[in-house]
Amino acid sequence: MIQSILLLEDDLQLSDTIKQFLELKNYVVYVAYDINMAEDIFYERHINLLLLDVKVPLGNGFDLLKEIRKSSNVPAIFITSLNSVEDVERGFLVGGDDYIRKPFALKELLVRVESLLKRSFNTHQDNIELEDGIIFDLKELTLSKDGEKILLKTKELKLLALFLQHPNELLDYNTIYQTLWDYDQEPSNGSLRTYIKKLRSSIGKEKIETVKNVGYRLVK
Repeated sequence: MIQSILLLEDDLQLSDTIKQFLELKNYVVYVAYDINMAEDIFYERHINLLLLDVKVPLGNGFDLLKEIRKSSNVPAIFITSLNSVEDVERGFLVGGDDYIRKPFALKELLVRVESLLKRSFNTHQDNIELEDGIIFDLKELTLSKDGEKILLKTKELKLLALFLQHPNELLDYNTIYQTLWDYDQEPSNGSLRTYIKKLRSSIGKEKIETVKNVGYRLVK
């Protein structure tokens, strides 16, 4: 599953370690070192999960999530050295989904990340069945039909994952662009049309609906 994670962590060494580890597991990781950076990234990019330190410059992770919860239910994990019962309670009260005390094992972090993202797909399984014989494997980043792998590019897989997270919802062009293209890349409507065409040929033309001049919808 190719998903985007916002990591708020002002310890440069730790943030770099987490970023590298998660990128090896096929996640896209945007790093923020203070509250302002985190807000900019969250509101400018399509983020699937938050990893939030609490004691950071220009504010704190608790207040940031409380503000985000006014408009978004994106899954959130607090990663912090604060370990009192009161701190844990506050983390959940402001809308946190999980709480990891520092220091922690990277493998433990990965397990918690994967668990939350599966929940966001409304499934506890690694595979999503699109229709008879067509399976999207969340863990291995593969699409297959009757056991035979369908070759897709990275951006096509990211687009399919985005659709599966929001079945029957209209996804506008801006949301899709933010998910598929990085900060330093220029979105291409022509490329997007090519990706849509490829997905339609893979999962069925009728599965992806075009909403003229607005975006696309996965019909389930």
